[in-house]
Amino acid sequence: MTPGQFVQETSSAGEWKRQGNRFTGRITRDSTSAPGEGPDDQGRWPVEPGRYRLVVSLACPWAHRSVIVRRLLGLEDAISLAIVDPIRDERGWRFTLDPDDTDPVLGIKFLSEAYQRTDPTYDGRVTVPAIVDTLTGDVVTNDYPQITLDLSTEWTDFHKPGAPQLIPPDRAEMDALIDEIYRDVNNGVYRCGFATSQDAYEEAYDALFARLDVLEERLAGRDYLLGDTLREVDIRLFTTLVRFDAVYHGHFKCNRQKLTEFPNLWAYARRLYQLPGFGETVDFDQIKRHYYVTHTNINPTGIVPKGPDPRVWIS
Repeated sequence: MTPGQFVQETSSAGEWKRQGNRFTGRITRDSTSAPGEGPDDQGRWPVEPGRYRLVVSLACPWAHRSVIVRRLLGLEDAISLAIVDPIRDERGWRFTLDPDDTDPVLGIKFLSEAYQRTDPTYDGRVTVPAIVDTLTGDVVTNDYPQITLDLSTEWTDFHKPGAPQLIPPDRAEMDALIDEIYRDVNNGVYRCGFATSQDAYEEAYDALFARLDVLEERLAGRDYLLGDTLREVDIRLFTTLVRFDAVYHGHFKCNRQKLTEFPNLWAYARRLYQLPGFGETVDFDQIKRHYYVTHTNINPTGIVPKGPDPRVWIS
């Protein structure tokens, strides 16, 4: 069996098994900590505008979710944003887009420095998004599914007027969709791309396109996954769809058909792309350079494809 890109996350059967999130602190309105203090005895940090820094890669779909939600809710002044270089080397995510290759707020050159400060024993993969406390330099959370939910529910005092309600009053249907989409689509493309056995790849491939077929049918006659209102689940699907033809179709061998060949999914993705907060946060150059240059086991030449033409998203 050929070694995987991330050996610790590859099973003996060649299946990609994403690592868990190491830091799962939460910033909540009901934290009993005073301003400036650390987490309370339940791991809850206090909501404080200007205190926390959201570290993202514009290439990463998991981080892209938080960028979109932050923008839609108007939290730009409440939570600052740090953007790492899309090319991740053996030392991890780098702040080489900033002067002196150093984040101007955190004063670090690599996100791994914040991880090691918080847990010197940590030896897993350093991931984005991560929220870092600027007072201590500690990582509050890298729990990407919870980060965006908390931006919607715990930071309401700092939302802009008219901010969308991304979480419906009854979450049961949305949560079920989120689970299916995560398993088969969001993580499914990685299970295809990082599989190191034919059986593991084909199992992930079949589940991916079976789910896309279901979503294609679901979107017949409706603007969003839950009807006529934009919700968190739409953002989670969008960040995978917007990368599909540029990266996943070829690089990850998800090639039964392109996104542009799903009439309803393609119309839906373009509709979202043209909304404020969506297309303006997409950087196809960083997306392609990250995947095609970083994943050397999959693309050893490091050649980055020129296409597809991004103008199809707005034409």
